[in-house]
Amino acid sequence: MRDPVQPLLGILMLDTRFPRIIGDVGNPDTWPFPVRYGVVAGATPQAIVCADMTPFVEAFISQGHALVREGCIGIATTCGFLSLMRPQLATALGVPVAASALEQAGQIIPMLAHGKRLGVLTISAESLSDAHLAAAGVPLETPVAGMEGSSLAASILGNKPTLDVRAARTEMIRAAEKLISLHDDIGALILECTNMVPYAADVARATGIPVFSIYTYLRWFHAGLAPRQF
Repeated sequence: MRDPVQPLLGILMLDTRFPRIIGDVGNPDTWPFPVRYGVVAGATPQAIVCADMTPFVEAFISQGHALVREGCIGIATTCGFLSLMRPQLATALGVPVAASALEQAGQIIPMLAHGKRLGVLTISAESLSDAHLAAAGVPLETPVAGMEGSSLAASILGNKPTLDVRAARTEMIRAAEKLISLHDDIGALILECTNMVPYAADVARATGIPVFSIYTYLRWFHAGLAPRQF
């Protein structure tokens, strides 16, 4: 019988130094179940989001194997841009892989009212390509807004040791409201960036629509890894 305390979900972490506040995927207190982390050395936010991630594929696979050997039966990541790497990770690791919050699109879109569509908030709209969207099953015509020029993006992509939480919350709300003002048919939002989760409730209150994130995704994912005993 499997030890109920044994972490079943392994999370592949980028190599970061910015604060991992509660709500962030990289803070273990975010989760209502135990998780195990593995850091991929050198895989900074800038390297993964704004450059070619190909040189890091083997390092992600190696860390993934380490987590599987430690008992994890499902693997996740801490960057939505890693949707591009999911097929390689899943094939190499032999366990289910939830690589990006964007991968929820196929579940969310059928739930929306007729005439409504999904919107995406990302840390960098400039870097989020059609390839990233297609890999995650997001329709290419989906409205996308980035956080370019924000203090949040500066902290995350710049991998700074500081984070202005109050400013980030305001920036997230403003970005969401602007996106919806431009596309009034948006019926739900996905937060691509795993560091946006702490502000999801604020965005939902401000916009009045559902907000999905890596938190909602991995809660669902873990529920399959560890079904509740009734």
